[in-house]
Amino acid sequence: MNRRHFLQTAGAGSLALASGLTSCAPRYRNIAGHPMHRVPKLKLSLDRIVKETVGLRPFRASGPRIAKEALGNKTIVHNYGHGGSGWSLSWGTGNLARELVMTTGEKKVAVLGSGTVGLATARLLQEKGCEVTIYTKDLPPNVTSNLATGTWSPASRVCDPKVATPEFQAVWEAATRFSFRRFQFMLGLDDIAAWVDEYNVFPAKPINPSNPALGGEVYHLDGLVPKSQEINRRDHSFGADFVTWRSNMMFNIPSYLHHQMSTFIMLGGKLQVHEIKRLEDIDALPERCVVNCMGLGAKEIFNDAELTPVSGQLACLIPQSEVTYKLITKGANIIARKDGIYLGGNGLVGNWDTTPKREYTQEWVDIIQQVMQEMRS
Repeated sequence: MNRRHFLQTAGAGSLALASGLTSCAPRYRNIAGHPMHRVPKLKLSLDRIVKETVGLRPFRASGPRIAKEALGNKTIVHNYGHGGSGWSLSWGTGNLARELVMTTGEKKVAVLGSGTVGLATARLLQEKGCEVTIYTKDLPPNVTSNLATGTWSPASRVCDPKVATPEFQAVWEAATRFSFRRFQFMLGLDDIAAWVDEYNVFPAKPINPSNPALGGEVYHLDGLVPKSQEINRRDHSFGADFVTWRSNMMFNIPSYLHHQMSTFIMLGGKLQVHEIKRLEDIDALPERCVVNCMGLGAKEIFNDAELTPVSGQLACLIPQSEVTYKLITKGANIIARKDGIYLGGNGLVGNWDTTPKREYTQEWVDIIQQVMQEMRS
């Protein structure tokens, strides 16, 4: 075989091989040019559940309390009662609380609580040159913030729109925009925040998919996360007739809380495990300005009759590397994080019980299994 014949033969073989590889590659668009959503199935069974938890969301019908009041010779700045929106609003309401602290002229500040709201508030105060000490009953992971789903949902059970004032909506919008900007700075940093695909999968179009009574979004801001798009049945893997998709932000809670705590300490913050049980305990603190980020702990201490728990159970599946999406369907939802795939779907107003109930987990497994079984190859 001469050199020219060899090169011609090898070239033809390479083209044939490339053609074969291309034909075997997954297709991401159908023949009409529409994007295809090929979603990997979830491996789902009760024996893959490795953890069940119940978290209590601190809900106030009128919305989070962001206010300043005097307590003897101290100033108390309140920042609590975020409902299901604490993670998303933490930076924004922390900024509003910081603005109130700045009016006092104090540079030594106490923050009560080491959940996501307390940590964000403490970090923001450090950025203004404050010496901050966090006083907390427990440390992560033994805080309510560790038991959240961890997705961008700034208006989930944030208030009762029948009670909240128009002025509160303006406060919420300012907090939401500030928080969103801060989370953008954290993208790409140790996977503590990331964009994921979010699917709504229903047999038919829901009458009110964002019903606040079911934990849906009370308010909405255009221009932050992309709008949901309905997907034609031929363009997705699900067996349901109504499917929507959008990109949304997700927080990997263990790494996020670790990052926040580590950064706070690195910048000179002080931390004391010290339970606050009554107003006298606050009065005994050396700081003259105190930011209350205690969540439900504020109910009894500050006699807040409006504050009530909304319990939410989660069941954690073993992580599955190819499953990286969030899915919402009637009666259940899943969100895939680095530390596990979480199933949930309930919110019990006024319930203080933090004991997981296996029947809820079984119901969610059954619902999601049905969705997976109806998926097309």
